Amino acid sequence: MKRRIGNMRRGALVLFSFFAALFLIVTGRFLYLQITGYANGQPLAAEAAKQHRNSEVIEAKRGSILDQKGAVIAEDTTTYTLAAVVANKTQDGKKNPMYVKDKEKTAEVLAKNISMSQSEILKKLNKKDVYQVEFGKAGKNISIETKNKIDQAKLQGLLFTKTPQRFYPNGTFATQLIGFAQQEEKKNGEISLSGKMGLEKSYDHILAGKNGKVNFNTDSSGYILPNAKKNVTKAKDGSDIKLTIDKKIQTFLEDTMTAANAKYQPANMMAVVMNPKTGEILALSQRPSFNPADRSGLNNSSAGVWQDLPVESAYEPGSVMKIFSLASAISLGVYNPKEYYQSGIYKVGDISIHDHNNGVGWGSIPFEEGVERSSNVAFAKLLNKMGTDKFKDYLSKFGFGQKTGIRLPNEASGRILYKYPVEKVTTVFGQGTTVSMMQMLQGASAIASDGKMKLPYVVSSIKDPNTNKETKTAPKTTGEPISAETAKKTRAELEKVVSGEHGTGKLYALPGYKVAGKTGTSQIPDPKTGKYMTGSDNYIFSFMGMAPADDPEIVMYVTMQQPKLNGSETGGQAVADVFNPVMKNSLQYMNIKPTEQKKLATKDVPKVTSKTVDEAKKAIEKQDLTPIIIGSGKKIVQQLPAENSKVLQNQRVILMTDGEMTVPNMMNWPKDDVLKVSEITGIPFTFKGSGYVAKQSVSAGTVMNTSTKMAIELGEPEELAIFNQNKDSNDVEKNKRDTDIQENQGLGDLLTGGG
Repeated sequence: MKRRIGNMRRGALVLFSFFAALFLIVTGRFLYLQITGYANGQPLAAEAAKQHRNSEVIEAKRGSILDQKGAVIAEDTTTYTLAAVVANKTQDGKKNPMYVKDKEKTAEVLAKNISMSQSEILKKLNKKDVYQVEFGKAGKNISIETKNKIDQAKLQGLLFTKTPQRFYPNGTFATQLIGFAQQEEKKNGEISLSGKMGLEKSYDHILAGKNGKVNFNTDSSGYILPNAKKNVTKAKDGSDIKLTIDKKIQTFLEDTMTAANAKYQPANMMAVVMNPKTGEILALSQRPSFNPADRSGLNNSSAGVWQDLPVESAYEPGSVMKIFSLASAISLGVYNPKEYYQSGIYKVGDISIHDHNNGVGWGSIPFEEGVERSSNVAFAKLLNKMGTDKFKDYLSKFGFGQKTGIRLPNEASGRILYKYPVEKVTTVFGQGTTVSMMQMLQGASAIASDGKMKLPYVVSSIKDPNTNKETKTAPKTTGEPISAETAKKTRAELEKVVSGEHGTGKLYALPGYKVAGKTGTSQIPDPKTGKYMTGSDNYIFSFMGMAPADDPEIVMYVTMQQPKLNGSETGGQAVADVFNPVMKNSLQYMNIKPTEQKKLATKDVPKVTSKTVDEAKKAIEKQDLTPIIIGSGKKIVQQLPAENSKVLQNQRVILMTDGEMTVPNMMNWPKDDVLKVSEITGIPFTFKGSGYVAKQSVSAGTVMNTSTKMAIELGEPEELAIFNQNKDSNDVEKNKRDTDIQENQGLGDLLTGGG
């Protein structure tokens, strides 16, 4: 018994000692904390403040992208994401319910304001064992106007989360240049806009601002304490970027490109409008494209939709390259417009360079006519006069084979293909060598602005809204490859391409304005075979024009690859459908008034039937009309138009003799004149296409009769007859197997075939 009592006393003593020690430790720790104010090396006051301190992010505004006059192209806007608290345990500090209490009314109001039915909303609100519900796509990107309408119903339990959004008010508008920005969650949980393409991406560090923060004290429930101090770190907004783009001209271009794209459905299409005096890009567009507001079109299977093609792609320019070949020849003093040469075929070793009418040519003609007709032989002969080394120097002076430095990502440099003799010849008329659209425009600025070559650019200025400091971009002269005199002479020759009797650019004439320019029809290398593609649609059709020709204010360049053409359409007409309305509207918008047009005089057709051929020709020519003789006889038996008809100066008068009927050379004639031949001979002709005669099935000088079958192909001679070069293109390909892989700059791995 005594032992049992002793054990109990010892147990009680142990327990007493344990609790006494515990009491002393806790009391000692408490006294230590009270006296020192530190725990584990950390100040307790700071730790206590953290328990009652909260913070909010002050969102920085992303900089806007503006046109040259300040019109918005891209800017920030605010949208909201909607959620509803359905757990009925949530209350505010005054014990008011913070959840959706009246589900029927809430569903009714929301159904009127978001794209979801009342029954679907009610189904979500009735979910069990969840704290809150969201409404999918219907509950995202809600505008401030819609939020305000919902707020007016004073519904409980609805949560609106503010989210940044990028607003593109113009839809498809220089889209690949501008790019787009979208929401992105950072590591710290913040949601901000981040550039994903175009200027939005390459200038993201300038457009994006730096968020600020506000710290404040709260009670245990999270409510801000009365008279609580706030610690604010201000946000720094992003800088605004003003572009050289003119919204009006860009809109002209986009509308026209959309119509042409729907009509012709090309593989791709590019167009740029530039001020050649400064290098400012006034408008830039391409197809395929997409709408940055909703990304519609971005899933297009074409790789080009993700590229800024005028900057990033390299391609063979075709005869538009002759602009720079001509300027080089004039600068070197070897171009004599009145000098005659033999057109048709030019030999480079065993390889034949053809003119685009099956190599028939037009006989011995002056070089100025060769330029009008876009004669490959004329330019091959000019290259021989210049010397290949000197021409290569001019290519470098004009900036080919090197990036322009436009300060846009992934710029193509192209490649001057100049190893073999035939490559040097084909380069002079734009085949084999590749270029970028920016290089072509930079070079054209020297032609348009009296020899001073300007760097193309798109960013006009950058303004920091935090300091109001504005950094402007000054126009930059990148070289003077030619003199002012050479530039003027070149423009004069190029003006004849559009207005001259034999010009391949007649489709691009604008009433009241002188246009200087050059057409192009370039072949497309097939990456599978290494040879050029064949077929009437497998070409890049193009035109570069500047106006007014005497003192150009605008240079415009349009390319269209592989348009789908029906029997009566031509690639030249497809390109003209873009160039003509945009150039005309832009000139008028810039208040460049048209010049007064000289009206052609009307002439009376004299009676020449029964006269000799020589007498008839003199009588017709005396009236400033053009006699066309059909037949081998000595006397005129019929004429069309008839005597005393009123016709325009220089019009053709068809004269038939009493001998055998012979076929005239009708190349480059309009259809109306060809119909006169059909009518006077009584032989029906068949026609294909529209425009001017590019091919006649029966050659000039052939005797014809009622059994003759004459088929006429109309269009731009250059683009219809270039098909016949494919055979020689493949011959060229055999001579340069080891140099046939060209630079990949966005259009795919191009394999050259030459020619």
